[in-house]
Amino acid sequence: MRETSKTNSIRGKDFVARYLMGKIIDIGCADDPVCPTAERFDIPEGDANNIAAHRTAFSYDTVYSSHCLEHMVDIPAALTGWWSLVKPGGHMVIVVPHEDLYEQGFWPSIFNTDHKATFRLGGSSSWSPKSYDLRKIVEALPDATLISASVHDHGYNHALTRKGGTDRPLMRKRLFQLIRAINKIGALRPAIERQIYGIAFRLGCPVDQTLGNALAQIEAIVEKQKPA
Repeated sequence: MRETSKTNSIRGKDFVARYLMGKIIDIGCADDPVCPTAERFDIPEGDANNIAAHRTAFSYDTVYSSHCLEHMVDIPAALTGWWSLVKPGGHMVIVVPHEDLYEQGFWPSIFNTDHKATFRLGGSSSWSPKSYDLRKIVEALPDATLISASVHDHGYNHALTRKGGTDRPLMRKRLFQLIRAINKIGALRPAIERQIYGIAFRLGCPVDQTLGNALAQIEAIVEKQKPA
């Protein structure tokens, strides 16, 4: 599904020039780093829940992480650890699934059973018992200034979004297998994707549109202030 590659396709040169220069670490990137020069940090490199045991504080111009924070056992503690790696004047870029677009009212998550939390952007309450407001938790970091917080829903059909209800696990499995097979041969065109999702949705199946080309996520960018 390569969410970072999909996200990079909507980013411009300004993002690269501002956030992808200098020393970068990409936490939880697997084989899809945000840029070729980023240091990869995933399971073979250590436990991202306790990154301070593996990397030195104030060492990176940019700490980047996409679709990893939701897998952490203690969200605020993990985020604080990642933030400790950022140099004064540096940045942290966090991308997480949007709870309404991805989980769609189902908890525990039916699309990724390893998710330990969901995320929203604003709002005082949520249907999810494990919800975090991404803007609020990054703004609470010491010496943090929020640069931006935005929803990425490029290619996402909101008409296919559910709000909980009945799951169809066998149908979801078949849908995943079909999309993966079409993707593998490079034939997943937008029109084909829309038709497949539409049929599955009408048959009562919750649809994970991120199996294909859609984004269903939130991005927050914060800057660490230099000492006065």
